[in-house]
Amino acid sequence: MTFAALPAIDVATLATYLSDETSDRQFIDVREPQEIAIARLEGFENLPLSQYEAWASQIRDRFDADKETCVLCHHGVRSAQMCQWLLHQGFTNVKNITGGIDAYSAYVDPSVPRY
Repeated sequence: MTFAALPAIDVATLATYLSDETSDRQFIDVREPQEIAIARLEGFENLPLSQYEAWASQIRDRFDADKETCVLCHHGVRSAQMCQWLLHQGFTNVKNITGGIDAYSAYVDPSVPRY
């Protein structure tokens, strides 16, 4: 499976999105609970990939398939997988956050712990 064609945003764009209080975007973090305990960004709903069975059937009830949906993980690989899956579920506007929370910490906000 290739992720090259996925729409993506960089962490600088994410910072702009997060500071826009009028934004109607949806934010999903697919990292595991122990990762969230180390570092997290406000506004993201956590859907750990390892708990897929617990939330997959409710994805269209919890999120609007037509709203811009930005997906985050540690470096961008798991979020790319999630973006592919969301597209297969009929989501029309998904964006992978390249570099993940690690890049966000390195380039945008060093107060976010790196691990």
